[in-house]
Amino acid sequence: MKKSYRVKKEAEFQAVFDYHHSVANRAFVLYQMPKPQQKHFRVGLSVGKKIAHTAVLRNQVKRYLRQSILELRSEIQPECDFLIIARPLATQLDFHETKQNLIHLLKLGKILIEDK
Repeated sequence: MKKSYRVKKEAEFQAVFDYHHSVANRAFVLYQMPKPQQKHFRVGLSVGKKIAHTAVLRNQVKRYLRQSILELRSEIQPECDFLIIARPLATQLDFHETKQNLIHLLKLGKILIEDK
């Protein structure tokens, strides 16, 4: 995923948190903030040490999320920043389950563009 598609700086993360618009399912929490002037969406991923105790497991969850987002890129609304925070269940999911949970979460947050 290109750098322009990522929320990296702490101040940017904090701005999305402070917007106070979130939805959740059993595996992930989604925080979002609209940015009308933006050409494409930006995403931040967080998998804490309390969720996955080893770096290998944390990185695996983030790889699954990045690949899922890459596959869904054309269906995600372009004018928003969002953060995906992993919950403990996320470490037990394979790639396809992760993608299905992510689709569910993005639909809850109304970030996924529905086919009409």
